[in-house]
Amino acid sequence: MCGILFTNRPGIEREEFLAALATMQHRGPDSPGGYARLGDSQLGHNRLSVVDLNPRSDQPFWSRDRRHVIVFNGEIYNYRELARAHGIVLRTGSDTELLLELWQRHGQKMLGWLYGMFAFVILDTVTGETFVARDRLGVKPLYVHESDEGVIVASELAAILQLVPDAAVDAFAVRQYRAMRGFFGGRTLYQGIEMFPAGCFARNGKITRFWSLPEGPQAPPEDDELDALLRSAVDYRLIADVPVGSYLSGGLDSSIIAALAQRSHTWVTGLPDENEFLWAAQAARHLGTEHRAIVVTPGRFPETAREMIAARREPLAVPNEVLLFEMTRAVKTKNTVVLSGEGADELFAGYDRIFRWAGESRAWDLREFARRYCYGGEPDLEVVEDAVAPFVGRGEPFAIVSAFFQIAHLHGLLRRLDNATMLCGVEGRVPFVDHRLVERLAGVPLDYKMAAGVVKAPLKRVFGHLLPPAIVNRPKVGFPVNLDRVLPRGGSAGTGTAMDRWFDFNLSALGLETDPVIPACT
Repeated sequence: MCGILFTNRPGIEREEFLAALATMQHRGPDSPGGYARLGDSQLGHNRLSVVDLNPRSDQPFWSRDRRHVIVFNGEIYNYRELARAHGIVLRTGSDTELLLELWQRHGQKMLGWLYGMFAFVILDTVTGETFVARDRLGVKPLYVHESDEGVIVASELAAILQLVPDAAVDAFAVRQYRAMRGFFGGRTLYQGIEMFPAGCFARNGKITRFWSLPEGPQAPPEDDELDALLRSAVDYRLIADVPVGSYLSGGLDSSIIAALAQRSHTWVTGLPDENEFLWAAQAARHLGTEHRAIVVTPGRFPETAREMIAARREPLAVPNEVLLFEMTRAVKTKNTVVLSGEGADELFAGYDRIFRWAGESRAWDLREFARRYCYGGEPDLEVVEDAVAPFVGRGEPFAIVSAFFQIAHLHGLLRRLDNATMLCGVEGRVPFVDHRLVERLAGVPLDYKMAAGVVKAPLKRVFGHLLPPAIVNRPKVGFPVNLDRVLPRGGSAGTGTAMDRWFDFNLSALGLETDPVIPACT
C-alpha cells in the first residue's frame, strides 16, 4: 500500500516533482521519496511496507533487464500462486516484482488473473510507452490530469494540484457533491482532473475496459459456496508481514469479518454518547479479541475535519470519515493493516428501504429513486440522472439499483475508507469487495438477498452461528454523527439543515463559496 506519482510532462523539475510526491508521504511513511527519471518521464513512490519489508522491494521497481520500471499501489493477494503457475522465480518476496514480471511476459492479459486491489504505472524505457491500470472495483484510487503537454497520474488529488495549481473548480462536480455527497462518473472537484476508471487499463492514454459487472439474472449461490467465497476473501486479506486488525462496530458485517479473521485486535469509534460501544464490546467478548473503543469528542471534530480536508484538497463525503480517521490513528499503534466491512450492504441489499422499493417496482422512475436516495426538498434530478445513467440500461429497477450501489455508490465508500486509513499510514482491506464474490452475487434476485423479508438473510443464515444471536438479529443502524453537536453554527458553517451546513463547512474549508439552496442526498 503506497502513494504513486508519474508524469511525462516536460518542464517539471525534480524538486517540483518531489514536492508533489511529499504531499502523499502519509501513504508511505516507511520508505518515502522513491524516485526515477528518464527524460521527461518521472516516477515517484512512497512505500508503506506490508509484504516483504526488505528495502529490496522499494519502488520505483526495475525489471531484471532494466527495460521496464513500475510504481504500484495495492496488494496482489494471489501473487505467490501466480508465480508458481507461470514459473517465475522471484528475487524478492513482493507482489510488485510478480506484477512486473507477469506484464513483461503476458501484457494486459494478466490483469484478469489478479486477485486484489491495485493501481500502477509501468514505463517502457526504450519506447517511452506507458501502461496504467486500476483494479476492477476501484478499491485503490488513481487520479489523472491530461493536457497537450502530457499526463500526470497520482494516488491523491493533492499531488496533482501541487503540479497544476491553477486547476479550476468544476461547478457540476460541486452540484454532485451537494446532491449525492460525492463525485460520480469519474469527476473530481476540479476541471481536468479525473478518476482513472476502475476495471480499465490505458496504453499511452488509450483507455480499454478489462472488467465489467456481469449483467442479466443469475441463480443464487448455495450456502456452502457463499461460505467458501467469503472465507477465501478474508483469508487472502490476512496475507501480510505486519499485524492485521479489524474494525468491529458490533454490526453484522464487521462482526462476520472479525469472526472469520480471528485476529487479536478489534476497534470501534464514536462520540461520547452516540456510539455502538456496547454492541461492539459484546461482539469482542464473544470473539475474544483485545478491543479498544476510540472516543471522538464534539470539540475535536471540526479541527480533525479541517486537517483531513487540507491534506486531501477535496471535501469529505460523510461526517463519519472523521471518526474513521481518528480511530485509525489509534489502530496504527498496533496494526498496519485493518479489515473493514464495506460492500456487504451493496452486495446483499442491506439498504432495505431503497432495495425493497426497487424490487417491488415494474418500471424505472428517476424521481422515486431520488426521493429514496436523497433527503430534503426537491432533488437535483439532472445530477442524479447523470450519476445513474450508466446503469439504466440494465432493465428492471432492482437490477439498476443493484448495479448503481455495487459500482457507483460503493466507489464512494471505498474512497472514504482509503482516505481515512492512508492518512494514518494504515492499509484498509475489504473482503466483501472481492471481485469473485461481487461477480457471483450480480443478478441474484432480491428474494434471496432479503428472504422472507429479512435484511441480508444469507449472511445471517450462513455465518450467524459465529456470533451472538443479539448481534445477528439487531436492527441495522448507520454510523451516527450528530452534526448539530459537532459542527459550529454560523460563520463558515452556514445555515439550513445539518447536511447543508456539513457541505458548507467542507467547501468553506477549501476556500470555496457555498450555495445552500440545492438539496442534498443521503
